[in-house]
Amino acid sequence: MNNEKNTNPLHGITLAKMLEELEAEYGFEELGNLINVKCFNMNPSIKSCLTFFRKTDWARAKLQKLYLEFLENENK
Repeated sequence: MNNEKNTNPLHGITLAKMLEELEAEYGFEELGNLINVKCFNMNPSIKSCLTFFRKTDWARAKLQKLYLEFLENENK
């Protein structure tokens, strides 16, 4: 289990932190273009997005993938 913690770049990063960092970098409009979900495109807020992504596995997977790409680009 310790190996998973060491190799998983998302370990310890909350969904709220991911959303806040991505929104600060891209804004809700661009996030809506990257991941076409209603919570980004209609009256977006961190709270509404948290509710949606906590309930929707496929969308959360896309958000996590985008966040990993963001981290990779940030470290270049």
